[in-house]
Amino acid sequence: MNGDLVLTNASVVTGDNRFDGTVVVRDGRVAEVSAGRSAVSGAVDLEGDDLLPGLIEMHTDNLERHMEPRPGVVWPSALAAVVGHDTQIVGAGITTVFDAVSVGEYVEESNRNHIMAESVAAVRHARADGLLRADHLLHMRCEVTDACVVELFEPYADDPLVRLVSVMDHTPGQRQWRDPEHYFSFYANKFSRAELEERLLLKKARQQRHAAAHRRAIVAMCRDRRIPLASHDDATEEHVCRSAEDGMAIAEFPITHTAAVLSRANGMGTIMGAPNVVRGGSHSGNMSALEVAAEGLLDGLSSDYVPASLLHAAYLLNDRLDMPLPEAVAKVSGNVARLVGLDDRGEIAPGKKADLIRVRLSDGVPVVRRAWRDGRVVS
Repeated sequence: MNGDLVLTNASVVTGDNRFDGTVVVRDGRVAEVSAGRSAVSGAVDLEGDDLLPGLIEMHTDNLERHMEPRPGVVWPSALAAVVGHDTQIVGAGITTVFDAVSVGEYVEESNRNHIMAESVAAVRHARADGLLRADHLLHMRCEVTDACVVELFEPYADDPLVRLVSVMDHTPGQRQWRDPEHYFSFYANKFSRAELEERLLLKKARQQRHAAAHRRAIVAMCRDRRIPLASHDDATEEHVCRSAEDGMAIAEFPITHTAAVLSRANGMGTIMGAPNVVRGGSHSGNMSALEVAAEGLLDGLSSDYVPASLLHAAYLLNDRLDMPLPEAVAKVSGNVARLVGLDDRGEIAPGKKADLIRVRLSDGVPVVRRAWRDGRVVS
């Protein structure tokens, strides 16, 4: 036991149970999980706090928010942006994060294509120098309507950090913006109605020219390299059938009940937004994640644009739906790990990575009091 990390007097949340117990960590892995307290000298008393597996975030825009903290304001140091992002991620209890990097533009006057290369380079640099506390991998979000998206993605197709690719089409009139009025309302403070209508016509023309061919090309590159694929904002039976034919493993943010049901029926894991759960609804007027969960159609959650929402949403699933906490926690850890092909983490079990978080509820809000990655304190 010499050199072991012993965490005791914890409410341990495993994949299928919750109990008062002890977890022993050895050489960066979970070595033992048992009920009851440990009398070992040096054991860390968690004072009854919950002990959860470190959260796994498969789609966060948070790095982009640090790279461009205000519209048009690109932060002068990409490395500083990555380190700041990492601090926020670990503070939210996330020990494995797929930084979602936009490949291609869908918003006019955007800096995303400029930011893309700098973001990836800074993540590589920070990893190489041991500056990151969470394990950072890359999720390349390919906007298939962009004229250059295939050329933009191709240099990254063989990057070992690229562990997930999604194909996206944000053209209003379908998917996320299937009701164009939601699109007009969302951007009403930036553009006039006439300007938005003109932009909509241009977006639809660009979709007709590029979307189908670019989607085929990106899917083929990922299949050849066995990179997991995710659809995005599927809304119709046609969308889901296309995703199934393309071999998508994950249905990100299905927009309609029909899409959620059919995605599940076609073997895809369904991912919804944790902010949707915390807010009690979608910010763009789409389907409620709580309703999806209540029907048993939810496999996992993504924090999307608010890192702290991931842990909060898991506890809200437990509170509002009476979902057992192990089942709720799996939707932000073990289930997500399986969908993205990480079988060494996401659960408190012997042999798994000792990525762990200590959590205490305060006024109904889960607060991360300590985080370990590979058995080492990182927060």
